[in-house]
Amino acid sequence: MPVPSHYWIINVRIPDCFIDSAIREQNLESNLSTTLQRDRLFPCHLEISDGQILQLVPDFQDSQIPITNLPIVDAKQGIIIPCFVDLHTHLDKGHLWERNPNLDGTFQGALQAVHRDCAEQRNWNYDDLYRRMEFGLKCSYAHGTKAIRTHLDCPPHQIKTSFQIFRELREKWKGKVSLQAVSLVQLAYFETQEGEQFADMIADIGGIMGGTVRMSPDLDRYLDRIFTLAKERNLCLDFHADENDNPESRTLHHIAETALKHGFSSQIVCGHCCSLAVQDEETAKETIALVKQAGIGIVSLPMCNLYLQDRVAERTPRWRGVTLVRELDAAGVSVALSSDNCRDPFYGFGDHDMLQVFSMGTKICHLDTPYDNWIESVTSRPAALMGLSDIGKISIGQPADLVLFKARSYSELLSRPQSDRIVIRNGVAIDTTLPDYSELDDLL
Repeated sequence: MPVPSHYWIINVRIPDCFIDSAIREQNLESNLSTTLQRDRLFPCHLEISDGQILQLVPDFQDSQIPITNLPIVDAKQGIIIPCFVDLHTHLDKGHLWERNPNLDGTFQGALQAVHRDCAEQRNWNYDDLYRRMEFGLKCSYAHGTKAIRTHLDCPPHQIKTSFQIFRELREKWKGKVSLQAVSLVQLAYFETQEGEQFADMIADIGGIMGGTVRMSPDLDRYLDRIFTLAKERNLCLDFHADENDNPESRTLHHIAETALKHGFSSQIVCGHCCSLAVQDEETAKETIALVKQAGIGIVSLPMCNLYLQDRVAERTPRWRGVTLVRELDAAGVSVALSSDNCRDPFYGFGDHDMLQVFSMGTKICHLDTPYDNWIESVTSRPAALMGLSDIGKISIGQPADLVLFKARSYSELLSRPQSDRIVIRNGVAIDTTLPDYSELDDLL
């Protein structure tokens, strides 16, 4: 890739969901190959100047490649997309596997392993937490991610350290990765005096209020409390909801009802929502309608939920663990896919690579044939749910923050890891060398 500040990238294919409608109207299907029509890829050339997209020129059969005195990079029909956005992560838990593995692979086993890890005094201190979180950021950046929202475990003894590190990393990585933080606590905590002070601390770091939501007789009261605190502080909300296979678990339904009751106007995101997939159709439809009415965004974590849900010793899992992403999308709900945990007791694999998330999500949830605009689930949709209007787009005047693949179709894109991708930030290709695992050896 060129270092010059002004150049062309020619012969690229962009998913047409990223193309402005006025330009897309020029896309006459009769001029496109079967692959381009099927995958909804828009052939064009991009002019990059001073870190921004200066021109986007459609490339039809009768059009000419721009002839200029500027440097030209030939993408050879490779796909280009905006940088990734990872809406739901746990950077503070990342890369614990060798230190405290979850040997039975269950959800309870994961909770116990993290508890063991936190109980050891040498763990989760400033140095340990900072280095593991930044390791995750290094991986994400190299793979092409531009924004991340991380949940932070917030037991009282951990809050000060975790929030300090978050502030420092947010500032250090400013301009590379936009960072957001969500509190991860039990909802009952917000009913205490300490919980109200904690809400002020979340507001002070510009964070998002959140927690784990479980069915209980007190659930509606807990939800009323957190909605009230968030509304008073003008904060968004982000919940872990229904991360189980119990059809009686309907916390997503309660969250949507509470949002409507409070007239809550800030953005709400709910992650997991697995039990929706094991409920009867009428019950699921009722909840989905409420979610749409309340304007709640849903983030599915396909890899982690495939790993944890329906895991029983010596038995093959009977379902894939994911929520009803296709039904939610069809109802007009904004649905994102994200990475969740990485090499920790909740998911022993992963590399903070959103292409892997999209690839796995496509296969697990059957998001192909047609691919439609699901690439937005790892780019523009999570960006919008995070309130980042300048991320996840490819349009004139926008920053040239892009990921270029040699793959010319979705089949090629999702069949290989695309380790040779080119990540462009502010018009310049970055070093995509991943950090070596040995950086963490002395933390094990």
